Amino acid sequence: MKKALKYILPVAMTVLLVWLLFRKVNFAQTMQLMSHGVRYEWILAGMGISVFSHIFRAMRWRIQFQALRVPTTLMEVTCSIFGCYALNLLLPRIGELWRCSFIAHRSGSPFTTVMGSMVADRLMDTVMVLLITLLTFVVAAPALAAFMARYPVGTDMLRLLSNPLFWLAGAAALAVAILIFRRYRHSKAIAKLRGWVSEMWRGFAVVVTMPGRWRFLLLTLGIWGCYFFQLYVAFYAFGFTRALCSDATLAYGLVPCLVAFVFSSIGMAIPSNGGLGPWNIAIVFGLAIYGVADVEGTAFSIVVWSGQTLMLILLGIFAAVYSAISPAAKLQSKQKELHL
Repeated sequence: MKKALKYILPVAMTVLLVWLLFRKVNFAQTMQLMSHGVRYEWILAGMGISVFSHIFRAMRWRIQFQALRVPTTLMEVTCSIFGCYALNLLLPRIGELWRCSFIAHRSGSPFTTVMGSMVADRLMDTVMVLLITLLTFVVAAPALAAFMARYPVGTDMLRLLSNPLFWLAGAAALAVAILIFRRYRHSKAIAKLRGWVSEMWRGFAVVVTMPGRWRFLLLTLGIWGCYFFQLYVAFYAFGFTRALCSDATLAYGLVPCLVAFVFSSIGMAIPSNGGLGPWNIAIVFGLAIYGVADVEGTAFSIVVWSGQTLMLILLGIFAAVYSAISPAAKLQSKQKELHL
């Protein structure tokens, strides 16, 4: 049952959110907007920018591997990223496990070490989402106020976090976990867990001390800059979003794009196939704040999502072909040693 829910829940969530997306939207009008007046060269430009975001992510991840002495090539790490996002279209988060397994297998390194480095990779993404959200609070406070008024879940979350009982319950749970850990610290299960956590921590903590950490931060800005601008250039594909880019009071479309970008980034935390559903709904709402009709926002979100999904599929195929015909970095290293 647990495994069934793991696979069924994301699909069910996707279907539900797609139904909610089209429930109040005229599908015929949406299709008409998608087939007439769209400047697809801007969609292609966004697809091209997205490729660089994956390459920058691979370059950033490889800095961690170099510090951890995990033997990889940039192409291997890049293909692991390509394959990761392609597999996430099928099942959310399965791509993360696959990319760690791929690197661990081809480099001959412990899976837990690679997984720990991936956790640091994702934690940096979380930090960036928080920082971008704070920036949005500064430059687009009325938009976020409208979001909180329409969707009170944010208010409910703040109320929960301000409740002392929430923190007392968390502290009690932590204390119980520590007591159990100390009581059974000599058991095989705890010893195995300690080894796993140690390897995970090694892969995670290397970010703080590794050489190239400033390049790591620079690449992080590059990744999220690509994410933002691949959405911004798509604004020029439709007349109603292109009009926002000509409004100086909206910083030539940068502020509406920032709001839509933040909402869509938060929406991606909801498990669904490739973000279909929550990402689209977040984009529609973000654009609606600036006067874009739901039918127009839906057309925009579908075209942009479809372009990015097509790019992920193509990159996934490339990664599959590469992994099938290219020897692993570990094997290449051994061959080089024998040659010498």
